[in-house]
Amino acid sequence: MDAFLKLERITTRIALFLGVSFLIIATILALYQVTTRFVFGQPSIWSETFTRAAMIWSVFLGISVAYQRGGMIAITIVQLALPPKWGVRLYVAANAMSLIFFAFLFWQGYLMTLRVLSQKMGGLSFSIAWAYAALPFGTVFTIIAVLACTVRAIRSGDMPEKEEVSEL
Repeated sequence: MDAFLKLERITTRIALFLGVSFLIIATILALYQVTTRFVFGQPSIWSETFTRAAMIWSVFLGISVAYQRGGMIAITIVQLALPPKWGVRLYVAANAMSLIFFAFLFWQGYLMTLRVLSQKMGGLSFSIAWAYAALPFGTVFTIIAVLACTVRAIRSGDMPEKEEVSEL
């Protein structure tokens, strides 16, 4: 299990790095788009499409980071009202439902990516499947993060968000 938790820390760092990188790319391209459109009066054909794809990638890569850091919507008020053992069980059950959801999202994203392989992105000469691939790719990182959060909660017998919530 320690090897898996170490793997999760590495994959989450990779997801964070890639997500931030795509966000920086999207920001630079959006500024480029605005500059070419409003300063030079000649809008760039490709930058808007590429900006959108970069934003999609940054969002789907960022989900795993948010999950690992406890940034997703939680039911902590209910968990804290329960005895600690039952709070952890509720946390594990919520994570199990999240795993089912993300597994479904992975499968549907994979199928959608395959469906659009032959379609080209507007203004670009490559397949729109590169944008759709963010869905299955990002959910793999998220599934790893959810599993690791579950393992940590079971090991410690406590919910990860408990300290953060009690300080509020």
